[in-house]
Amino acid sequence: MKRVIVGLSGGVDSSVAAYLLKEQGYEVIGLFMKNWHDDSVTISNECPWLDDSNDAMLVADKLGIPFQTVDLSEQYKERIVDYMFNEYQKGRTPNPDVLCNREIKFDVFMKIALDLGADFVATGHYCRKGTIQKEGKEVYQLLSGVDNNKDQSYFLCQLSQEQLSKSLFPIGELTKPEVREIATKLDLVTADKKDSQGLCFIGKVRLPEFLQQQLKPKEGVIVEIPEDNNYYNQTEPIFNSTREKLQYLTRKIEYSVTDGTIVGKHQGAHYFTKGQRKGLAVGGTAEPLFVIDTDVTDNIIYTGQGKEHPGLLKKALFVTEDELHWIREDLALKVDETMKVKSRIRYRQPLQNAILHKVDSGLYVEFENAQSAITEGQFVAWYLNDELVGSGVIS
Repeated sequence: MKRVIVGLSGGVDSSVAAYLLKEQGYEVIGLFMKNWHDDSVTISNECPWLDDSNDAMLVADKLGIPFQTVDLSEQYKERIVDYMFNEYQKGRTPNPDVLCNREIKFDVFMKIALDLGADFVATGHYCRKGTIQKEGKEVYQLLSGVDNNKDQSYFLCQLSQEQLSKSLFPIGELTKPEVREIATKLDLVTADKKDSQGLCFIGKVRLPEFLQQQLKPKEGVIVEIPEDNNYYNQTEPIFNSTREKLQYLTRKIEYSVTDGTIVGKHQGAHYFTKGQRKGLAVGGTAEPLFVIDTDVTDNIIYTGQGKEHPGLLKKALFVTEDELHWIREDLALKVDETMKVKSRIRYRQPLQNAILHKVDSGLYVEFENAQSAITEGQFVAWYLNDELVGSGVIS
């Protein structure tokens, strides 16, 4: 009998995942990960991880499976929190959920599970795993969840073949309503629980508040760049090679205060991210202002009116070699090779047509249509049909 350790988070998805595995005849053990214990940053008196671990325990009890809690807050702080602050201070916007899966759930947690004699680790992610034979070897695929509305393959875009080989995603074939229905029939305490928002570790804490407690506020100016600025009206040069064109399409515009008008003040450029609209607190413009760039060195936020502002739109992005990751190592491109893919630059974004161009220093992703708010530090992922084959950090 194969042993599976399920990461029970105290939510409905992992609860149903545990139930389905038990039905399929696995020996199931529930493990709750405690990732956070610094109470100085919980906004209110509610201590969410206590509620969550309690719910997870009740679910395990109801399903008749053994349950324990593991404290991973040390590793979490080292691998996720510190990394996030470094990224924010560099003016990049990290994705904690993608990192949490790569570094914690499918690494630290997986090692604990394997030490407990598990054959597999399972989570409540909406995605599927496929297995194909290639040259006599098993190759693992990460496939989109059946529920298009809920597909979470993007969050697992950094997993390796090794990690996938030991993973199970029991609810990938189901839709969210079906999952809730199963939980209701079983009368699980998590059946009607709302989906968790915010970071995967701080429970009810919102990112800006969390950052504010760690990165000191410092006042700076908000500059509005008009859309008829010269930067946007240059005629495209003649290119001698595809690479030259890609370099041009991914170039970063270096704004300065004199390019626009000062329209307000902010409390720290590192709290803001490209494409952000909330929190600017500048009124009186015909269309809402969006952040088009942040300069953390000089502490300036550049904004533009409306979501079609040319400062938000770009047709290509670049991933450096050391931040490039192929789940399907067998499909990795060699220098000068290209691949037609579907791609997304954020969770829940509809897939976009794109072409990958491999160069010696990394990989360009060139989109058919201009993309809004391509954000440094976030992950780009690419798919062949419904299979996520690779990803990388936008540089």
